[in-house]
Amino acid sequence: MQERSQAVKINVAPRREVKQNQEESSNLQIDNKAAIRPLGHDEAKTTTVSAPVSMMKVRPKSEQAVELKQELGQGGVAKQGSGGSERPADAEYARAGLEGARGVPLAAQPLRAVPPETRVRVSVRTRPGRTISRLGRRWFGGTGAAPVAAALIALALLLPALIAWRTAQAPAVRHDPAAAQTPSAAVPPAAEPRPQDAARAEAPPAQPDAADAAAAGGPPVRVYLTRTGVVETVPLEQYVTGVLAAEMPADFELAALKAQAIAARTFIVQRLAAGEPSGTGSKDADVNDTIEHQVYLPRAELEEWPSRGKGAELEKLRQAVRQTAGIVMTFRGQPITASFFSSSGGYTENSEEYWSLKIPYLRSVPSPWDAAINPNNRETVEMPLTQLYAKLGQKVPEPVQTALAALDQGEAQAKAAASKLSADKLFKILSWTTGRRVKEIRIGDKVYTGREVREKLDLRSSQFTLAVAGDTVKITTYGYGHGVGMSQWGANGMAKEGYTTTQILKHYYTGISFQQVSHFLK
Repeated sequence: MQERSQAVKINVAPRREVKQNQEESSNLQIDNKAAIRPLGHDEAKTTTVSAPVSMMKVRPKSEQAVELKQELGQGGVAKQGSGGSERPADAEYARAGLEGARGVPLAAQPLRAVPPETRVRVSVRTRPGRTISRLGRRWFGGTGAAPVAAALIALALLLPALIAWRTAQAPAVRHDPAAAQTPSAAVPPAAEPRPQDAARAEAPPAQPDAADAAAAGGPPVRVYLTRTGVVETVPLEQYVTGVLAAEMPADFELAALKAQAIAARTFIVQRLAAGEPSGTGSKDADVNDTIEHQVYLPRAELEEWPSRGKGAELEKLRQAVRQTAGIVMTFRGQPITASFFSSSGGYTENSEEYWSLKIPYLRSVPSPWDAAINPNNRETVEMPLTQLYAKLGQKVPEPVQTALAALDQGEAQAKAAASKLSADKLFKILSWTTGRRVKEIRIGDKVYTGREVREKLDLRSSQFTLAVAGDTVKITTYGYGHGVGMSQWGANGMAKEGYTTTQILKHYYTGISFQQVSHFLK
């Protein structure tokens, strides 16, 4: 049995006083009488051998080899008695100049004395490791480090290929930036997002399959075209392009367009994943092309843009779709209700304050950019008082009728009537929402929600004020839309200030993450 755990280190340090010649030294004997117990058959792998420092003479290699051969016998095999195992002699030990060989028990060798002036120090110790040459001989059948080096080079060449193959075989990573991204909480009313915070925000959503998704176009979407009554089936990314063209001006900043593209894609993916076909106008459609779902421009109409001088605008929209291909917003692993609107009066709205359902990611947040860049953020409409009551579905109150009649009966009566027709006497706002919109208002003998007034009077938003001049009411609105979710003008304002698409979306949709469409749709 070969020893696998011993390594021999030889330190030759002849004394400086050595003056005799080599021939005189060869007749000297070893002075050390200590005997070293050889390793047994079962101890070869596990026993640690500590040999005392021995003294040996230095003789020519040829003489050492002859003596070693004589001790081992002509067959090159060391005998351990009649019942011992046979082990081949190790020529490496002979080359090293040692008296003993791996196959010969050290105790069986004759001990000779060596004078002090020619003594050399030999230290023998056991190491748990193996030398490179022995590893190469054992593993590859060669000698020295060359086979090991060759194996290491081959491994270095093969390793990248193995890693690439493993990556190709593994399932696609479902990128969830939520596990690695820090959710951005809604900005408190007293604070506004700052461009300098951009450095601390997370990177935009990863797009590992963006090019492939854009080329493939995604799963089909069936759109009911209300003007023609035709159902148009287009790939998902083409549908997003049609929605983007209809819902947001092409001259908006690219980051805002990308945010709108992700919101539009999220809306339709949530609907397709839920299998919700209601309100389409056709049993064969997934959505229609109106504000009931998302406004959509048909494919044929978009293809006419270049001939009408709008080729650059179309390419910009397609760029926004390509750069966000396959990305949707999620909350707790599911696509969100990605509601959006045109502009706000300074704040977005909580979902439950416009609808009946409280949605955790649709929270009221500041949006000061709208008023700063939207030239139509404020609008005033006028209508007769009688028309206002009619639209609200009630008769004109009798005091109001009397006051209106007095307006034409001379200056004194008109002045008295005007005092009775003041806004604070005709209308009383009872409460406001978190988003600074009218929550409840009393008009006549009825109480309405701000949403009801907006819808019945066809106002731009439920954030409004009222004033009366004679028999006319003036209603001033701020912003445009229901106010829940992302403000499109606010997104453009953020983009102008340097905010990224991710920052825009995380500002308007509280605590959301991002995911690939393939996670929800085949």
